[in-house]
Amino acid sequence: MIRSRWIPGPEPRGEGPVVVSVTDFRLHSAAHLPRASRTGWRLGRLWPELDGAVGLWLWAEPWARRIGSVSVWRSEADLRAFVRLPAHVEIMRAYRNRGALVSATWTSEAADLWEEAWSHEVEDSAPA
Repeated sequence: MIRSRWIPGPEPRGEGPVVVSVTDFRLHSAAHLPRASRTGWRLGRLWPELDGAVGLWLWAEPWARRIGSVSVWRSEADLRAFVRLPAHVEIMRAYRNRGALVSATWTSEAADLWEEAWSHEVEDSAPA
């Protein structure tokens, strides 16, 4: 797996629970992988300025045509606001027929959010 460095948002991790969201997008064709990956990285550049964003990791398994993210939020309302952002909506529309997306969201107080997220994603929502 290829994983980005932690991309911090404007919100500190702080004490108490955060909202964790994992996305796993499996492309139907490897031909779409380069553009889809670049698109995800461009969206990741918004993180330092997104209200309620604690941080983000982007990940890829190119040999399996999979890309995704682990994003950490102050609240579910902040996550929902991101999902409604025009840039996010545009990307989702552009790629909706190019692969299968699964996601999982939960509240966590775990110290190692990456480990928890990957375990949760693999066990609970990975595509077949």
